[in-house]
Amino acid sequence: MAVITTTDVAVGDYTFHVNQSGEPDAEAILWLHGSGPGATGHSNWAAAIEKFGETYRCIAPDMIGFGDSTHPENPPQGMSAFGELRVATLWGLLDALDLDRVHLVGNSMGGMIALKMVLDRPERVGHVTLMGSGGAPVPPMPNLVKMIGFYDDPSADAMTELLTAFVFDPTLFGAELRSIAEARLPRATRSDVRRSHLATFNFSAGPPMKFSAEELAGIINEVLVIHGRDDTIVSPENSKYFFEHLPNAELHIFGRCGHWTQIEQPQRFQATLAAFLNTRGTA
Repeated sequence: MAVITTTDVAVGDYTFHVNQSGEPDAEAILWLHGSGPGATGHSNWAAAIEKFGETYRCIAPDMIGFGDSTHPENPPQGMSAFGELRVATLWGLLDALDLDRVHLVGNSMGGMIALKMVLDRPERVGHVTLMGSGGAPVPPMPNLVKMIGFYDDPSADAMTELLTAFVFDPTLFGAELRSIAEARLPRATRSDVRRSHLATFNFSAGPPMKFSAEELAGIINEVLVIHGRDDTIVSPENSKYFFEHLPNAELHIFGRCGHWTQIEQPQRFQATLAAFLNTRGTA
């Protein structure tokens, strides 16, 4: 397994907390984490970048407004506006790391950011992987609404309940979900993390981030779409929509799997992603 290193990288007025693995001159993958209280690049992608760092250069930052990266004092309001800032600063991060072109792997909200990036600068993106991604014209699921409203009751019990909803079979994790919840709570309840979360999900400032069929039809990159069949956070109908409208997409639905494909079925996720990248050449 590759060693993960962490560094802080300045991009203009912002600072990214970045997890990296692999050789600096290897083909690069930018791993984009999901949202939710306490989410970070490491919490989403540690196992994956340990594995893929054996072959690729892996970059898994805390996006702006998450983890130990910058939380703006006056953040943009709404997912679309904050998403524009996240995309702009991610391009700045890639410039700072001297990376002209990367593959993108996006989990949940990270999938939405990946789509915005490839629509913005397709020439800088190789292949794209969407995992449990939102962004389709599909109604939100009740557990997503609970996640958005976490700060109504930011307790260890609420965090445990939330993490339990992310997986298909919580019993496979034993008491680990409670331990993860308790470890994640101090970061989640930081005032800066709370501020960024509430700004991201301020729907009074604008509608949720959605992608039209026409926008998706213009994406010519190869796209791997992965979803857990039993996801109760983001409906698999999102991924079916992407598969239907992305010209060069393949769809994999994992049975007995919830929202965290990379954590619940890591070997299957890694094998599917590796085959996708290996059979389609380089970035």
